[in-house]
Amino acid sequence: MPSLAPIVAHLDKYLRTAEVTDYSGAWNGLQIENSGAVTKIGAAVDACEWTIGRAVEQGITLLLVHHGLFWGGVQPLTGAVRRKVKAALDGDLAIYSSHLPLDLHPVVGNNALLAKALGFKKCAPFFVSKGQAIGLQTRAVLSLHELARRLERVLESAPHIAPGGPAKTARIGIVTGGAGAEVAQAAAEGVDTFITGEGPHHSYTLAEELGVNLFYAGHYATETFGVQALAAQVAKKFRVPWEFIDHPTGL
Repeated sequence: MPSLAPIVAHLDKYLRTAEVTDYSGAWNGLQIENSGAVTKIGAAVDACEWTIGRAVEQGITLLLVHHGLFWGGVQPLTGAVRRKVKAALDGDLAIYSSHLPLDLHPVVGNNALLAKALGFKKCAPFFVSKGQAIGLQTRAVLSLHELARRLERVLESAPHIAPGGPAKTARIGIVTGGAGAEVAQAAAEGVDTFITGEGPHHSYTLAEELGVNLFYAGHYATETFGVQALAAQVAKKFRVPWEFIDHPTGL
């Protein structure tokens, strides 16, 4: 039975947790430790109350998440915050969070895996954020209908499209999650089509004005890839079972 410490050391090194710059609330790395034993790994997008409760019910002792517990900064341990922390501690559940380190990872990253699932074989770094490229871009000539069809097949839900650009794509950029508000940056970096998860209302008309196709493919849906691939990698290396805790938001 593996212990928590070597798994965390592996995750920190594999994801380059200390090297990747992120938002202050991300708190990448081990957020809650358990008593030390890891018998089962769970993967989830969000460290929310429902997901933590489900992980404890399923006998999971290490939960890998993309969105961790501390996005709101320092908070009193009251209400839902207290319930989540208490559930994890009572259930001997360790929680490890990885946000941008997981987004940009070349093997188990959300962007790399979405690009691969869409059939894009040659990709280059794209979309500089906090001093590093967190997304990918590729050259591909596709109709908007064909690109939408591929996204729907891969994500099992139809994307919403702001068709502000050309009828056939030439350069496609991918940044999973909530990067729709940054469509101007995507356009400035040379893509005519931008795939992300979601964006604010104004991003639709901004995409039209910039002459860019903007695909809103779902924040949750586009970020299910990384945690599952990471859990599978760790489970194989340390010979423990794993499962995905699916809690879609529809956003």
